[in-house]
Amino acid sequence: MDDGKGKPDHINTVTVVGGGTAGWLAACRIAAEARRMGREIRLCLVESDRVPPIGVGEGTWPTMRNTLAKIGVSETDFVRECDATFKQGARFTGWADGSPGDSYYHPLNPPAGATRIDLARFWPGEGGGASFAGWIDFQAALCDAGLAPKAITSAEYQGQANYAYHLDAGKFAAFLKEHATSRLGVEHIVGDVADAVLDDSGDIGHLTLSDGRSVSGDLFIDCTGFAALLIGKVYAVPFRSCRDILFADRAIAMQVPYAQENAPIASQTISTATGAGWIWDIGLWARRGVGHVYSSAHCDDERAEKMLRDYIGPAAKDLTSRRIDIDAGYRTRFWQNNCVAVGLSAGFLEPLEASALMLVETSLDAIAERLPQNRQAMRIAARQFNTTFLHHWARIIEFLKLHYGITRRRDTDFWRDNADPASFPDELAERLEFWRHHSPNAQDFTHAREVFGWPSYQYVLNGMGFAADRSSLGDGSPNAAVARGLLEQLDRLRSEALTRLPAHRDLIRAIREHGLQRI
Repeated sequence: MDDGKGKPDHINTVTVVGGGTAGWLAACRIAAEARRMGREIRLCLVESDRVPPIGVGEGTWPTMRNTLAKIGVSETDFVRECDATFKQGARFTGWADGSPGDSYYHPLNPPAGATRIDLARFWPGEGGGASFAGWIDFQAALCDAGLAPKAITSAEYQGQANYAYHLDAGKFAAFLKEHATSRLGVEHIVGDVADAVLDDSGDIGHLTLSDGRSVSGDLFIDCTGFAALLIGKVYAVPFRSCRDILFADRAIAMQVPYAQENAPIASQTISTATGAGWIWDIGLWARRGVGHVYSSAHCDDERAEKMLRDYIGPAAKDLTSRRIDIDAGYRTRFWQNNCVAVGLSAGFLEPLEASALMLVETSLDAIAERLPQNRQAMRIAARQFNTTFLHHWARIIEFLKLHYGITRRRDTDFWRDNADPASFPDELAERLEFWRHHSPNAQDFTHAREVFGWPSYQYVLNGMGFAADRSSLGDGSPNAAVARGLLEQLDRLRSEALTRLPAHRDLIRAIREHGLQRI
């Protein structure tokens, strides 16, 4: 059967263009899902051996546990091969007002009783002696104590607390490549794409490589990074900048060895505000990944690097740095004809809250689990995909701006400019006005699957001391007994976890030596 234009109608060949984390994750995810569904497709990945990977994104979401399980990867092998560690959330220092005690957590556990009541209505505020994250969940206490979210006796991908990973992006891409080619039957083609030949319908018929080879496909996944060879250069899909909302446009990154072999490994991303941006600090098995995200309009490169080296201390003396330009924004369409942009080709934002790999995973879930059978279905899938991901990108930008917009810092132009409501997305400004009188809850988010739900907004708003009128929230007295019971249960969980869970480095060492229990 064909579509009347002389080409097969069925989607039988999926061609991923570009390697790196996004490309090889795409190949693994789609190949594994097709195998699970009993669907026969040919999957190949074309990548240049002359394009170095970006290799900066070292933070993930808990979604990565599901992704790794779906593609058939052992968590033990992943930890060993990718120098991975566990991530239980993020700690933000200096974001609220810049004072010495300014620090709060955005943990990965949801608030206690999240499916039953809004426990936040009972929080007495900072004056009650406990931070919001520490009062409503136990994960912040685990991070402060340097503990892991699980024990060596836990099964793979299971834990006593919710968790994601920190990983070495370069090693992760190599790990996925080996899995895709040796276990999932993905064909690997090394070559440079010279041209994409379109058919009469505007679909890509085949790619021409620089050495004259031709690579066909029914669906093409553009994972060519910032180059955006297909979505940008072939289809010229416009790019929508959000630099008027998120000011950071550069980052300087360094790899920092531990001072001692047995140094503790933080199980949270540490995000420390500076005068012109913020510094990430991610603990891997053998090193830390540290970088400064900043606005070049508020700080020159030399000053930004000095801030980073001052943060690292004497260990930075002999370290080399790498600068990354950030063009914050996203495509106005992600699926055009028979081409889908995934990863940096779709867009890029600063790494605050580690949304980059999550967007890759979410995109691949939508593609793999609803891989069109034919071209007519593909047109419908494209419309649905574009609608969904335009929403996701807008909400992520809103959530990242929340971290900056509600600051009480006025010590530099960077923070003063960020606090200017004129730089807020319209929906964020409206939500903030509403949240001065109502605690964020599920009714504030109408989309079926939000990337950042109401618990995340509660953690950031309350963690930063957002000036809500707490008297207007009500005391929630009809649920007071339920709240007391949840808080008592939470105290027990906290006490048990602090007693039973191992130090983070000790667990990673045990996994590398002995492995976790296979599911």
